[in-house]
Amino acid sequence: MKTRPIYIQRNLPCRGRSRPGRVEEAAVEGNFALRLFFLMLAAALLLCTPSRAGAVAADSPRMTPVVRAVQAVAPAVVNITSTHIVEGQRLSPLEQFFGPGFPGLPGFDVPGGRNVRQKRVSLGSGVIVDGEKGLVLTNAHVIAGGDEVMVHLLDGREFPAAVKGADPDFDIAVLQIKGASKLPAVKLGDSSDIMPGETVIAIGNPFGFNHTVTTGVVSALGRTIRNKDGAFTDLVQTDAAINPGNSGGPLLNIEGVLIGINTAVDARAEGIGFAIPINKARRVMHDLMSVGRVAPLWLGLDLQDVDGRTAMALGLKDAGGVLVTAVFPGSPAAKAGIAPGDILETINSSPVRDRRDYLDILRNQTAGTPLRLHLLREGGALKIEATPEPFGDAEARALLERRWGFSAAQTAQGVVVRQARADGPASFLRQGDHITAVGAAETRTMEDFLQAFRRERMSGQILLQVVRNGKGYYARLVP
Repeated sequence: MKTRPIYIQRNLPCRGRSRPGRVEEAAVEGNFALRLFFLMLAAALLLCTPSRAGAVAADSPRMTPVVRAVQAVAPAVVNITSTHIVEGQRLSPLEQFFGPGFPGLPGFDVPGGRNVRQKRVSLGSGVIVDGEKGLVLTNAHVIAGGDEVMVHLLDGREFPAAVKGADPDFDIAVLQIKGASKLPAVKLGDSSDIMPGETVIAIGNPFGFNHTVTTGVVSALGRTIRNKDGAFTDLVQTDAAINPGNSGGPLLNIEGVLIGINTAVDARAEGIGFAIPINKARRVMHDLMSVGRVAPLWLGLDLQDVDGRTAMALGLKDAGGVLVTAVFPGSPAAKAGIAPGDILETINSSPVRDRRDYLDILRNQTAGTPLRLHLLREGGALKIEATPEPFGDAEARALLERRWGFSAAQTAQGVVVRQARADGPASFLRQGDHITAVGAAETRTMEDFLQAFRRERMSGQILLQVVRNGKGYYARLVP
């Protein structure tokens, strides 16, 4: 149904003649009367409208479990603003309207064309999990790149916050509110007992609408979503409305207990949102607070993609999965009974299409959590549980020499090549070469370098940035 516009007509002609000044006097008197009317109306409404506190009896049917949960948890939900200072060219009014670089319109730059500092503000949500220490759980992408983080409470107070740790692989960040104590906090639950179909509540800051409450059910468990940066696994799917700005906010059960951190929504559909289970978020928070980063994990496998040619050689109908070519002694895979020749098809029901999938899925796991592996062995299906273990520096160094064919060491100048095998894939390297980056990751320290290796160890090719005798160049390494 089309709505009709409402027009306000002004300066209507008078039907009769009036003495000078009568129109002005009438207008003044009318305005005064109108203001008086609205003041009296507001007073009446205030007298007739019950206050929020204690307005509804505790045994009222309106006091549903959802209402009780929201009233209990809402003070612990915070809105987060992350401000990033950027320098750039000032835009013209046209470009501000149409977007930077709008084609066909001249004069984008303001005369003078000087650079200006601008603020970019992102909005998100969070939840206080420790009221004494002022610790807040949120998403890593909410505060990514922020120079200044502010936390806004339900009661109107605002506090700056320090980032205690963040991990983009899990999309979890921990903030600490400065200058505040004895804050309300949410009770942490156990996401291992979440039931599909149970009622859940989301509270957040969608599109800047503070402390918005939405409800729904748990749609499914153990979901995997992928983006350009990798995969996120073991997510809780819900149909509770989650929109931009909800990121980092709590997903609660009907008892008001925290069971997840809202993180993503499928933009192609309605009612498909995802949350990080609180058990995983709790383990990530512990690692970030104790050691400053989440310990990388491994199973101890060397793998090969199963392409069409490999599938034909193995007698498989379809290509897909990864072929186990080696199992490291004493590794979690060895303990679980995985053997060379096995074909790994899924991890926790998530398809492993190639080695990149394998690394993406494994990177989003936490220590101590068993993984359900589905394999093929000699044509038959095999289900195995394996618990990944921390991928320590000693294991990473040994695998580096085996797969990439060289060893490296930390010096005052940075990461340098110590030795390269003449028959290895990195035979072009020389002792003393500086490795300044692996792909897009800078390697200023040995820790940076080993972390980059853990990420890229199964890639088909790796781009190294190398400095030799003061000159930099790129080198492609094909393991």
